[in-house]
Amino acid sequence: MRAVPRWALVSSGCAPVLLASGWMVAGRLEGPGYDPATQTISVLAAYGAEGFWVMTGALLALGVCHLLTAWGLRPAAPAGRVALAAGGVASLAVALLPTPSSGGSLRHGSAAAVGFALLALWPVLAAHRGRAAPWGLRLAPALAATALMGLGAVWYLIETYRQGAPGAAERLVTCMQSLWPFLVVASCLRLPTDDRP
Repeated sequence: MRAVPRWALVSSGCAPVLLASGWMVAGRLEGPGYDPATQTISVLAAYGAEGFWVMTGALLALGVCHLLTAWGLRPAAPAGRVALAAGGVASLAVALLPTPSSGGSLRHGSAAAVGFALLALWPVLAAHRGRAAPWGLRLAPALAATALMGLGAVWYLIETYRQGAPGAAERLVTCMQSLWPFLVVASCLRLPTDDRP
């Protein structure tokens, strides 16, 4: 019996596809007034946005994907699985606490910040020491993933402060965060059953 069920590959693989599809479709519905480089994903999920229902649905689906993946990712350290699941709950909260049509929202921003932090830390929290662990659960790749997500967050903050391209930075970071669970699950499924921790 496999340590990671094959359905976890589906749940983790759907996460980046649903997220990117959501912002692309919602952006098209929003029309030429929406600039994906300078405006964030939250604008697409704001009350009154043309693609509100699409982006909200994508964020809800993303949260469910993270929850299912955390449940199926049995070889990961428990702290990492909890952080991934909590990141999924934060995605649900981001969807259920949209920003108003103008201005910001402390509740939405807080949920997004907590979700980002959890999804950036889960790779390190899920890692095992030693070479017997699947590639995605080894400490060096996990540290690299967390560091890249952290650098992406710094870029996002810089772009937000200078009113540059925070939308582009946010998309890069969220792509990394939604893709990493898939890479971890795939690495677990590639490892022979006898070698799993």
